Amino acid sequence: MKKLGFRLKHKFFNAFREIFVHHHNSLEFRAKILALIIAADEHPKVDNYIIVKRIADEIYKDDEDRANLLLMRTKEIIEQIHVKKQYTVDALVDSIVKNLKKVPRYAKKIDVDQLEDFLHTTYDEDIILYRRNILEFLERLKEETLEKLK
Repeated sequence: MKKLGFRLKHKFFNAFREIFVHHHNSLEFRAKILALIIAADEHPKVDNYIIVKRIADEIYKDDEDRANLLLMRTKEIIEQIHVKKQYTVDALVDSIVKNLKKVPRYAKKIDVDQLEDFLHTTYDEDIILYRRNILEFLERLKEETLEKLK
């Protein structure tokens, strides 16, 4: 019953997310970062979403609904990339860069140490290398953005 209630609430919030979700843009930015690292694998395993849930629970300690929204939004972005083909990894990168230009403090939300956990969800060396490159890119982007804030 609790899950059904959340799903209904999620569908409603999804339609009006920007109005009803406090700090929607911040949650959206975090989902994009998580989706970027997961999207490196064309067929991401459930382990990736377990990591997202753990990270979401760490970020939103006292707000289970918000943690679940982060997980669901991350899944939606992955689906837009891999299933619906409405979005590309390059477009996702562009969106992240634009978000950081508009709101540089979001750079503090990029936690490369947390994202390194995704390296262990596959044995495919190409995916691991791709994810390492993404992590290096995000680390550089974070440092450059924070440097501009000084």
